Amino acid sequence: MGNVVQFKRPDGGSVNGYLAEADKAVGSVVVIQEWWGINDQIRGVADRFANAGFTALVPDLYRGKSTVEAEEAHHLMTGLNFGDAASQDVRGAVQYLKARGGKVGVTGYCMGGALTVLGLTMAPEADAGVVWYGYPPLEYVDASKIKAPVMAHWATQDEAFAIAGVDALEEKLRGAGVRYEGHRYLAHHAFANETAQGPGRIPITQYDAVWAQLAWDRTLRFFGKELAG
Repeated sequence: MGNVVQFKRPDGGSVNGYLAEADKAVGSVVVIQEWWGINDQIRGVADRFANAGFTALVPDLYRGKSTVEAEEAHHLMTGLNFGDAASQDVRGAVQYLKARGGKVGVTGYCMGGALTVLGLTMAPEADAGVVWYGYPPLEYVDASKIKAPVMAHWATQDEAFAIAGVDALEEKLRGAGVRYEGHRYLAHHAFANETAQGPGRIPITQYDAVWAQLAWDRTLRFFGKELAG
């Protein structure tokens, strides 16, 4: 459905991304990958946004690399400069979509959730953000720089991102006056990833179709309200 495009980072560098265009866009969203890289699953998320009326761009943070192996995914993630990815790749993607017209949101899953939080502190052009079960080390979060409204989806049984860290993040966001709406689900990590099930899944992940649909519906309503017009 989508195609590969190239966009500019604020520092002038170029990044590729997967762009899924909506026929009649309500707005646009930057979709940030999990630690696997740009794979069929995250392209499918972008396509799903496009079908729902939001043009979606997935920046290629790993520069063409992706994997199905957890060990390699961990290696790729630890090799990523999160500050650079948030301030340059994510912000560049937001600016690219902004230049096409309309409002732009940012959303991401797992590692992408952490980068959504960071990206909202570093991309003042963003109009809204939705975080899916991921957050960065809190000492790197300057919540006072987040001016856009934020929604988040957390899993109470998440072994990758402990719910105690969510408590601390939410306290920080509210203390800075961020317009924030958090939702918690009795679920495990990656509950919205339809590939996080079956024999090949990582033990701490588990897809939950019911919670995934509820979180998706909430996300579309939120983006529809914040990005329309």
